[in-house]
Amino acid sequence: MALKSVQYKNHTFSISYEILNPSAHYDIIFLHGWGSHKNLMKHAFGNHLRQFRHVYIDMPGFGNSTCNMPLDTEDYANILESFISQINVSKTIIVGHSFGGKVATLLNPDMLVLVASAGIPVPKPFKVRAKIALFKLLKFSGLAGLRRFFVAPDAQGLSEPMYETFKRVVNEDFTDAFRSFSGKALLCFGRQDTATPLWTAHKIAELIPGSKVVEFDGDHYFFLEQSATVSKEIEITFLKTLEH
Repeated sequence: MALKSVQYKNHTFSISYEILNPSAHYDIIFLHGWGSHKNLMKHAFGNHLRQFRHVYIDMPGFGNSTCNMPLDTEDYANILESFISQINVSKTIIVGHSFGGKVATLLNPDMLVLVASAGIPVPKPFKVRAKIALFKLLKFSGLAGLRRFFVAPDAQGLSEPMYETFKRVVNEDFTDAFRSFSGKALLCFGRQDTATPLWTAHKIAELIPGSKVVEFDGDHYFFLEQSATVSKEIEITFLKTLEH
C-alpha cells in the first residue's frame, strides 16, 4: 500500500493505492463502490488480467483514504484526475463498480468498464418512500433527532462530511454524462441485482453508442464470484479497441 497527497479546493486528501504488475505495458484502474474499498476490487481481479498494470485506489473517505469536506461525484473525478496524473498512470481502462462507475465515466478513459454501475435513477420501493415521508414529517415537528432510525444502510456510521456527500451523490441522474461519453464501453450487470437493475444497463447502452452489455447471474456483487469471466470480457473488448 502507498499514499499520495492531493490538494483540492484548499483541502488535502491522502489517497491510498496499490499497484500490481508494475512493469506491464497497459494500465487498468479499479474504482470500488460506495462504502467499499480497493481491497474488494483487488480480491476480485488481482489474479486476472496479468498483462495489465493494475491500479487499485481507495476513493476519498473510504478505506485508508481521507476526506474532510463534502464532495459530489465531479469532485471525486477531479481529485482522482489529479492523483492519476501524479502517479503517471494512463487512463487506458477504468473499471468502476456501482458508485465507482459514475466516477469512472467522468474520468473519460479510452475504455470504460461499468460493473453494476449506478447513474440511472431507480424508483424507490413504497416502504422506502413511506420512511422518507415520515422522517420529513418528524423533522417538521421538531423531532429530527430521531434521524438515526431513518438513515439508509449505506449512510449509517458515516462522518458528517461523508454523510453530506452521500446525500449529494445517492440520487444523481447520470444520463447526460453517459450520453457524453465517446469511448469504448463494456457494461457488466447482474440479472438479480436490485440496487442497479439489469434494465439500467440497457438504458446506459442506449446512451453510449457502440457499448456492449454482458449479463451475469448474480446480484450487485456478482463479479466477486465471476471475476474470471468479467476479466475475459475486458480482454476481448480491449483487443477489439486495438484493431481500430
